[in-house]
Amino acid sequence: MPRHLRTLLAFVICSATLTSAFAQSSRQATTVDLPPVMPMPSSIQIQPGVLPLDGHFRVELTGYSEPRLVRARARFLNRLSAETGILFGLEGDEDTPREATQRLVVHTGKASAAVQKLGEDESYHLAIDAQGAQLSAPNPLGVLRGLQTFLQMVKASPQGFVVPYAVIDDQPRFPWRGLMIDASRHFIPLPVILRNLDAMETVKLNVFHWHLSDDQGFRVESRVFPLLQEKGSNGQFYTQEQIREVIAYARDRGIRVVPEFDMPAHATSWLVGYPQLGSAKGPYSIADRFGVLDGAIDPTRESTYLFLNRFVGEMTTLFPDAYFHIGGDECNGKEWDANAHIQQFMRLHHIKDNAALQAFFTARVERLVTAHGKVVEGWDEVLQPETPKQVVIQSWRGRESLLHAAQHGYRALLSTGYYLDLNQSAAEHYSVDPLAGIADKLTPAQTKNILGGEAAIWSEYVDGQTIDTRIWPRMAAIAERLWSPTEVNDVNSMYRRLDVFRVRLAAWGVNPRATTRTMLESISGDPDPTALRVLASAVQPPQGYARGGLQPAYTYTPLNHLVDAIPPESEAARQFQRLATAIASGQATQAEWEQARAMLNRWRGNQQKLAPMLDRSALTAELGPVSATLNRVAAIGLDAMLEIEGGQHSTTEMTTEWERELKAAEAPQAVLILPIVAPVRALVEAAAAPTSAR
Repeated sequence: MPRHLRTLLAFVICSATLTSAFAQSSRQATTVDLPPVMPMPSSIQIQPGVLPLDGHFRVELTGYSEPRLVRARARFLNRLSAETGILFGLEGDEDTPREATQRLVVHTGKASAAVQKLGEDESYHLAIDAQGAQLSAPNPLGVLRGLQTFLQMVKASPQGFVVPYAVIDDQPRFPWRGLMIDASRHFIPLPVILRNLDAMETVKLNVFHWHLSDDQGFRVESRVFPLLQEKGSNGQFYTQEQIREVIAYARDRGIRVVPEFDMPAHATSWLVGYPQLGSAKGPYSIADRFGVLDGAIDPTRESTYLFLNRFVGEMTTLFPDAYFHIGGDECNGKEWDANAHIQQFMRLHHIKDNAALQAFFTARVERLVTAHGKVVEGWDEVLQPETPKQVVIQSWRGRESLLHAAQHGYRALLSTGYYLDLNQSAAEHYSVDPLAGIADKLTPAQTKNILGGEAAIWSEYVDGQTIDTRIWPRMAAIAERLWSPTEVNDVNSMYRRLDVFRVRLAAWGVNPRATTRTMLESISGDPDPTALRVLASAVQPPQGYARGGLQPAYTYTPLNHLVDAIPPESEAARQFQRLATAIASGQATQAEWEQARAMLNRWRGNQQKLAPMLDRSALTAELGPVSATLNRVAAIGLDAMLEIEGGQHSTTEMTTEWERELKAAEAPQAVLILPIVAPVRALVEAAAAPTSAR
């Protein structure tokens, strides 16, 4: 089947099964269901009627124009074709009457900044009615945002593909909405970076924070200090031409590129080629393990700052954005403590501890960066009493540093709660608001110091193959939290729209589900590993930092196990959680009872089907205990449902045994957890309750 037909089929199936996308908030109440847009616009009014889309549809650019807008129009039409299977032409390709209603007229007021700036106007107005569609924005950034909203409003209908009539006025809540990708611990190939920029555009993110150096690798070509990449990268780095390609690609999508070069710690890869920068004698080698390592730049030697001045000069010329991230996190100070020269320097200059020494380093580097016309950004460890007020603080250790920074006149952004590598659910990320819990402690002027937030994907356990499954689709939930009004916060609505967004990702170039399918085939050696897919649907990676304690990992550890193939959040387990909650509370319909029972029967019966595959390799053999546990947990769930359905009150002995087994089932196996344990426990507790209490 041709690619565009596969995409069309997937989209039609999605649209047919996921219409009536989400419930409406009180401020957007209407008798017509709103379209599944993410992030939700700040104001949207859906009206009766639809604009049909067929091969006559055109996009006309009016007002200010530039090549970026022309490319945006072409990209918009290509994506529309990928979703609908309809080939759309450019304006003027055929004799379409100018008064035709199948036209999106885009009006741009004026140019945006030559180098995109923090806080530029990203607002737009979009109206769709019987006369066609009109998109207007003060500058190209607003046009880029409005085009993405239009794309997400397209839906299948009995009349073909249509866009509902609507009036939308939209603007972001926060000016800094970013995604950080760590390309150091595992190198992330250029095509992966580019397709993630495409996906970022769809949810109106505007900052790509590129983590380019760490203990495990230095990933940028330096022509001033070539040993940085020659000895510090294992041959995996981005050339300066590739960097420029990414910057141009991002600018076309309204995304700023902020580079990060971590210092003074997480700097081992710097020191391999230039050991004279280090605080220890050396020699150094590229780290192959993860965690907080000892390698640190010596902040007491003038030669350090001469080196950094030349390096910063080269990199600030390469990266045009006004902000330059210097890291600053997790300096354990062990090399500083063991260095007699550093200790003498601290005594001579009355520097009381390592935190104060790092503040001294940050201040020196800040002056260097400022001299090259940039603004320093750093992780929250750089926030010390002596830290210059111009430094932007990125809070990762807790909301307290965000509050402290804003109260003391620093601009700051939140990453706490947005770490995608910790495998939290979309709901958990969605519940994190940069101003939650601190808004009442800030004055209006201090509130403006909160710039927004950044999600982060650290790459200890992802590589170029698996990173998409860890970022998407959960990133869309975070993007909505940073763009949409605070009133847009209904989790059920978010998930309904996220389910549609998940399917559409494939048409936009990012396909986490395809990655999972391919990896399951590779793990099993089977082109149709149905039983393995059933097991995979019921398991998740462990949350937080638990994986590091369950299985040693190094930079060379293959990321090809089931834990690497599956998404961070099980859709099936989330669905079963909803069903079990309804059953346990006595609110379930007969259809929900049948659906829950079917899911449990499928999981219970899967062990026998999977068994012939388990002895094929170590990758499958490790899954035997997981499969057995899933079998038993599903059986407990079915038994509990029988007790509830029959109006029985399960015996204390039975309940105690079930609870014991469920407690054991919570322990990770093959670095996997069973998220269905919690909803099965809810069924057990309901079965144990007196009938009158259900």
